[in-house]
Amino acid sequence: MGIALPRFLLNIDGASGGVLLIWIVGVCILLPLVAAVVYLSRSSKYTGNYVKNDTLGAYFHLMKPSLAPSKVMEVFIKAAEFVEIPVRRSDDEPLQKLFMAVRSELNLDLKNIKKEQAKFWKQHPALVKTELLIQAHLTHETANLSPDLERDCMRVLEFAPRLLEELVKMALIPRSNKGQGWLRPVIGVIELSQSIVQAVPLSTRKSEGIAPFFQLPHFNDDIVKKITRKKVSTFQELQEMTIEERAVLFSQVANFSASEVEDVENVLKLIPSLTVEVTCGTEGEEAIQEGDIVTVQTWVTLKRANGLIGALPHAPNYPFHKEENFWCLLADSNSNSVWFSQKISFMDEAAAVTAASTAIEERMEVLGASPKETSSAIREAVEKVKNGCRLAMGKFLAPAEGNYNLTCYLLCDSWIGCDRKSSLKLKVLKRTRAGIRDGQMTDGGLIPEGGIDEEEEIEEEEDIESEYSEDEEDAQDTNKKGRANGRVHDKSGSESSGSDEE
Repeated sequence: MGIALPRFLLNIDGASGGVLLIWIVGVCILLPLVAAVVYLSRSSKYTGNYVKNDTLGAYFHLMKPSLAPSKVMEVFIKAAEFVEIPVRRSDDEPLQKLFMAVRSELNLDLKNIKKEQAKFWKQHPALVKTELLIQAHLTHETANLSPDLERDCMRVLEFAPRLLEELVKMALIPRSNKGQGWLRPVIGVIELSQSIVQAVPLSTRKSEGIAPFFQLPHFNDDIVKKITRKKVSTFQELQEMTIEERAVLFSQVANFSASEVEDVENVLKLIPSLTVEVTCGTEGEEAIQEGDIVTVQTWVTLKRANGLIGALPHAPNYPFHKEENFWCLLADSNSNSVWFSQKISFMDEAAAVTAASTAIEERMEVLGASPKETSSAIREAVEKVKNGCRLAMGKFLAPAEGNYNLTCYLLCDSWIGCDRKSSLKLKVLKRTRAGIRDGQMTDGGLIPEGGIDEEEEIEEEEDIESEYSEDEEDAQDTNKKGRANGRVHDKSGSESSGSDEE
């Protein structure tokens, strides 16, 4: 192999040696060093999801447990990525026109509209610009933007998915001593994500069941009003109709052509239908007691009318690649707390098979199952994953004694109207097993609050004597050992016989 070099570099006599030395030092040492320093200085400002640390700090401090969906936008636009968007003097007039076009979508008090407008424009210019550009996207006003504003809008939309994901994570960060996140902010952020991906105005959320219609092609305000005046009042009712019934409805009421009806049907076939099965329990125990480590197992099943499992959402107005993501939440809506959360994707089947196999194997190992039983459980889980299911597993600490009405939420960040929720009643008993936190240590061992049953007290004494007694010459210890060889109750209430013959 040969490398072509200038002739003067090969002439080692004269000044060429110095030139060669400078070239080697500059290219082989200084240039990689400068590149490494620049890369490290820039990467230190970002997280693994390419979100700035300043953004995460702002989101953390601005997140509140009572954050309403209408207030999520005010937190979302505070990202450092949006503050860096350039503000030009040439943008003033177009932004004023855009403000008048989307003013009804802004969260302004109409009773004090002048004061609210003045307050809106007093914000940081970059934040004002960001919110107006997002509203322009939601209301389909981007066609009226100048080339500069259109480029800025594309930049905002490119940042939006990963910023919204980090905003969800900030709401799920445990803020209490119980290790629970906040439910209400999560729902608001997911709704904003759905609206941005589908380019649906936030005002449609105020009318229950109307927003999902706007993600269908050829639908607008007039068509939605015509259709909802008929027998179809919700999007779910529209999905439950047969293809023939929908064709008649679209052609007669909405005056759709045959090609337009086909476009709507193709999107309806792409919208996922979700079911969720959730179970909670303490491994190896029949009941859940306060202080237990509770295992949550959730199987999420996705089906589409076109037979696909993993697919990209229909989002013609969103200009970037966006995959479907689902958030599985086990929450108590009464206390606004999230007990368990996990992000689910149906795009990577191989990763889902690996994750499900590992989770089932670990669980079967904890339960003390045989290799044959473990292998059978893994095969069953893999078959479920290949048929369109995903497994979400996690653990949480059982709360105080009582009955809890929990809800398992399954929220999609890309589609409107496909979210599902399932009720779950959780009964937590008072602690009676050993090893609790609220118990009292005595000479005989750990005793729970409220005392223990007589049988459990005998069991405690027998276990202590069989494990810790060393004075075999003591008559009292000998008597206790004699009783230990009698009939003993185990934790499940069964009896076993012992023999003192070795």
